[in-house]
Amino acid sequence: MAFDSLTEKLTKVFKNLRGKGKLNENDVKAALKEVKIALLEADVNFKVAKNFIKTVEERAIGQDVMNSLTPGQMVIKIVNEEMTALLGSEKTELTLRPTQEITIIMMCGLQGAGKTTTTAKLAAKFKGARKPLLVACDVYRPAAIKQLQVNGEKVGVPVFTMGDGHKPPNIAKAAIEHAKNNDYNMIFLDTAGRLQIDEDMMQELVDIKEAVDVTQTLLVVDAMTGQEAVNVATTFDSKIELDGVVLTKLDGDTRGGAALSIRSVTGKPILYAGMGEKLSDLEQFYPDRMANRILGMGDILTLIDKAQSALDAEKAKELEQKFKKAEFDFNDMLAQFEQISKLGSITDILGMMPGGLGGKIDESMVDEKAMDRVKSIIYSMTKAERANPNLLNPSRKHRIAKGSGVDVAEVNKLVKQMEQMKKVMKQMSGMMKGKGKKKFGLPFGL
Repeated sequence: MAFDSLTEKLTKVFKNLRGKGKLNENDVKAALKEVKIALLEADVNFKVAKNFIKTVEERAIGQDVMNSLTPGQMVIKIVNEEMTALLGSEKTELTLRPTQEITIIMMCGLQGAGKTTTTAKLAAKFKGARKPLLVACDVYRPAAIKQLQVNGEKVGVPVFTMGDGHKPPNIAKAAIEHAKNNDYNMIFLDTAGRLQIDEDMMQELVDIKEAVDVTQTLLVVDAMTGQEAVNVATTFDSKIELDGVVLTKLDGDTRGGAALSIRSVTGKPILYAGMGEKLSDLEQFYPDRMANRILGMGDILTLIDKAQSALDAEKAKELEQKFKKAEFDFNDMLAQFEQISKLGSITDILGMMPGGLGGKIDESMVDEKAMDRVKSIIYSMTKAERANPNLLNPSRKHRIAKGSGVDVAEVNKLVKQMEQMKKVMKQMSGMMKGKGKKKFGLPFGL
């Protein structure tokens, strides 16, 4: 995540605070000085960092904190509360019109921020509750229309386009007529980005807002550009009046201070955060959850949300029944790996765990490709071999190893793991006979 370095430094500061039985004013000031340095290194706006530290210090240097049984914990609690307030306190929802009317969302931003992809991601979020339509208003960037069409097809949302021979305000008006005639009640205008802010760009956005009754204007900004993202947001807001911000590339490994500065500097809420390149990697922005992640306290709630939306409950139930009967085979193992992969990378999942595991664990310690190798081995098996591991004699194992590009030792290891799992399943099944109320968990932690 973009805050890994910041999280690591803050976790170290907090560890030192917790280690002190009593705190005095100098202890608090010294700790907050380290916090301020960490914030500035993450490219947080200087004034924002200064005011943040001042507010925390005023609250932390008081009798209630100094005389408490856990003064270090009290200071950390104050930092957490103030960081949550800095990020916006509570989540902000996108304003929608009644379903019988058309909600118009205008997406804007500079080139390279991920605006077109984010527009498709956002449309996909509303596909269940609304009937969305993507509108190609970027008539300048080569392949912009094609990119929107490809992404629209991937998320199952249609795209309205008139090509690059019409002016964007006219395209927007035509899109509304098309929406009325085809019962679409939510349209997303993918406007043109530029390499830098210019008068023509701003005037075109003003013209679109004058041509159609835009419900919400959202700015897509790249979190990895740090302080520049705040400057871009300020300029756009002064010209066209923004309703909110979508931060992209929060899964990156540098800076990220934009998230901590934008709300404070512009007063505009962060609505969504892009956490990866997949079209499903767009999360609603929860200030309290993000503050927890930054401070190394984990984000279990978001992990639960991801699990509920990504995992197939029926498939999980089916696997659980097979587990109980010790009928688990390689097809089932493959199905469970597919479910796990929907949650994101192992590093992403660890980053949501309390203790800031994502920042503590080096990439070299997490073999993200191990699951891919296992899947490759299983895909190299015949249908009969997957369903009946007992068929796997030495010659078959050598063929599978060759087909999956791994050493035969890895195939043997996987087969042994399957045998051990089935033995455990049989033992548990025997122990639980007559105790039907006991609920089993699935293997691999699901």
